[in-house]
Amino acid sequence: MKDLKLEQKRSLSRLEAADQLEALAAALREGGEAELELDPWKLSLRIPSDLRTEFEVEVSDGEIELEIELKWPAASAARTASSQAAAGEEKAVSGRKTAAAAPSRRGTGGGRTSKRTPAKKS
Repeated sequence: MKDLKLEQKRSLSRLEAADQLEALAAALREGGEAELELDPWKLSLRIPSDLRTEFEVEVSDGEIELEIELKWPAASAARTASSQAAAGEEKAVSGRKTAAAAPSRRGTGGGRTSKRTPAKKS
């Protein structure tokens, strides 16, 4: 079951469609918390630095369909992955007695984390 689904189907002029795409583009450029006006709704989204995308063009039955799909982890999933990674780093650092902590590598993997194992005590 999906946590939330908002779907809107309606006819727009070319200019109205361009306005919606420009608003989405501005939200993507800003990142963070973004608000989109989807008449009659206002949609607030957290947009991370990295996204997964899918671009699809389909021509059938005399119609052209263009789909642009953007995906990223929900805020709660990203926070959970981030806190698990931080806990793993903390355990690895606290398990060492005299060695200096290795610099952590923080990528922009859109909420993806690599699994780290705690250092073994000697």
